[in-house]
Amino acid sequence: MLKEEKKKAEFARKIFDEYCNYVYIIVMNKIKEYGTKEDAEECVSDVFAEVFRHMDKIIDFEGDLKGYIGTVAKRRAIDKYRRLSDVYGREQPIDDEIAEQTASDEDIEESYDTASRNAYILDIVKSLGEPDTTIIINQFYYNMKVAEIAKSISMTTAAVQKRSKRARERLRAMLMEADITL
Repeated sequence: MLKEEKKKAEFARKIFDEYCNYVYIIVMNKIKEYGTKEDAEECVSDVFAEVFRHMDKIIDFEGDLKGYIGTVAKRRAIDKYRRLSDVYGREQPIDDEIAEQTASDEDIEESYDTASRNAYILDIVKSLGEPDTTIIINQFYYNMKVAEIAKSISMTTAAVQKRSKRARERLRAMLMEADITL
């Protein structure tokens, strides 16, 4: 039984480490009008407390864990916002530190999702192995010509073209398998 508890604790730590920033961004985005950093941290704690209360279900969960955690975060943040707005009312100004942090028009959740997706795609590109990873990154990230890439990695232009084509086909298949469309 001790081993199972240790497994649950490790799984909980992994979930917290992976989704803490995501949850914090969701919470802060919802409560920024009235909330402080401390309010956000308290709400984040409430979110993970709720998630961990259902740990037995989560371990066997086959759905979208990120979606589930995001939904819990949004609901808790909305509850927190309602409590804060009741306490402070619409006349309470937000403190300057929080205003500076949240003054952007950027959609924070979308930016986080995009960054996460891009990191995942980079991991897939790296899984192609060398020299395919170098070819794809140089070709599509650095916009290098095939001849430049060939020279930099000591291959012929024809070999780089052929490897690039095959790597792109493998990459397309892996992205489709991961249900990622570009």
